Amino acid sequence: MVELTSEQPEDVLVPEFYNFADVFDAHVGNIPDQSALLFLDETGRHRQVSYKELQVLANRCANAFKSQGIEAKDRVMVLCTRSIEAYVVYLALLKLGAVIMPGSEMLRSTDILYRLQHAGAKAIVATGAIMNEVDSIRRQAPNVKLYISIEEKEHWLSLQQLLDGASGSFENVKTARTDTAFLSYTSGTTGKPKGVVHTYAWPHTHLAVAAKHWFDVQQGELAWATAGPGWAKWIWSPFVSIIGNGGCAFIYKGRFDPKTYLSILKEYPISVLCATPTEYRLMAKVDGLSEFKPKALRSACSAGEPLNREVIDTFQREFGISVRDGYGQTENSLLIGNLTNMTIRPGSMGKVIPGRRIGIIDGDGNPVEANTVGDIAVHRSDLSLFQEYLYDPERTQAALRGEWYITGDRGYYDEEGYFWFSGRSDDIIISSGYTIGPFEVEDALVKHPTVAECAAVASPDEIRGAVVKAFVVLKQNIEPSEQLMRELQEHVKAITAPYKYPRIIEFVAELPKTPSGKIRRVELRTQ
Repeated sequence: MVELTSEQPEDVLVPEFYNFADVFDAHVGNIPDQSALLFLDETGRHRQVSYKELQVLANRCANAFKSQGIEAKDRVMVLCTRSIEAYVVYLALLKLGAVIMPGSEMLRSTDILYRLQHAGAKAIVATGAIMNEVDSIRRQAPNVKLYISIEEKEHWLSLQQLLDGASGSFENVKTARTDTAFLSYTSGTTGKPKGVVHTYAWPHTHLAVAAKHWFDVQQGELAWATAGPGWAKWIWSPFVSIIGNGGCAFIYKGRFDPKTYLSILKEYPISVLCATPTEYRLMAKVDGLSEFKPKALRSACSAGEPLNREVIDTFQREFGISVRDGYGQTENSLLIGNLTNMTIRPGSMGKVIPGRRIGIIDGDGNPVEANTVGDIAVHRSDLSLFQEYLYDPERTQAALRGEWYITGDRGYYDEEGYFWFSGRSDDIIISSGYTIGPFEVEDALVKHPTVAECAAVASPDEIRGAVVKAFVVLKQNIEPSEQLMRELQEHVKAITAPYKYPRIIEFVAELPKTPSGKIRRVELRTQ
């Protein structure tokens, strides 16, 4: 076997005009009174929204945005927490034919400013403390004409006030499958984050197969995907997979705590769960795990990084649930997974998702034989693949090798087509499912007055898979100390998203370098 291509199902083919908002509206026509969203926060506050109610809210929101001048193809940054409003805003922008720029609530002002300037965003919709980060860089982003807040805040347009009086009817904009729908930013090994361009066809490529046979949400079921808005994974699972299949999305707004998550599964009739490997690992370590037997859970899956066999065995033993691993990226969709009708081989990533064109290739772009480690690659004809890195043809080209997009991961497949992960081929750090570029960490560290130079690498971690480790060379006459280490960690948290901070810092006299002066991170990763 030289190329692993699954048979292409008919429903993977994308029509000329497509909009996921139309898919949602079709469900409203069939199941108007069924629950679409069930919200719960840390205080125990509940709110339930039917398909018809969600449609009316989204239509009112689309009319409100339109009244403020947001039109098709306009780029709008969305900084939302896990909430009902996240669904409303995303559906409204799709109905308008706009371009959604997802952003995590953990971003800092410099992260936000770069994205706004680079994309030329017209508007920003935000909520919570992150609005303060936005306020601090307003003057530096004159291209942004609208600041819309989901909650009341001075100098922001109130979404609630905009919704008051807005019509609950809206005719969705007709969008071509080639129109840009999502612009997500992801870390690279060098330079600033890359703007990943996906079209309106992208949700279709995920919904057609992966959402049915991997996440496996059935109509009317309560399904919980723990990813937060701001990540491609939120679009895949909580958004597209659940309401695209007529399910009810369970939304929990609260900090992760393994006992809390297990208690929720025990109390609520959640049929399907999609969580990160870190969340599964911590839940598996809870004492008295058998006391938390889920009320209705029948299916569970995981993505973001490889899942340990020990965790899979624990959930099977305690709850009779096989946690099915899956693999994908911001640049594509779910590519490889353990589907519902497959025999699971613990530790394997699974098999190629039907309709995907995946290969293991060598340095010359040639597919390799079974049991040969190579680069995991996606054929350029694959419908789930991104269009380009925005305004960055060099980085787009650098990600390609002949007819293949190179994921940056290495692995192999066996004689039966099961894929096995070997490791990263570049310097990207994946920690608790977050993708972190070493440049972002290093750029923040060198802004501290004591740092002469530094390098960030991945360090193995039992719970998070990997954590950021920084090797720091201090300026002359500066002495290393525990206090300085903590100061540097807080410094990074203040400059960039806090999940990127180095949990381990090692002070060194010098960094290993190539003859041309490049840092040898590969050598540091072994220390």
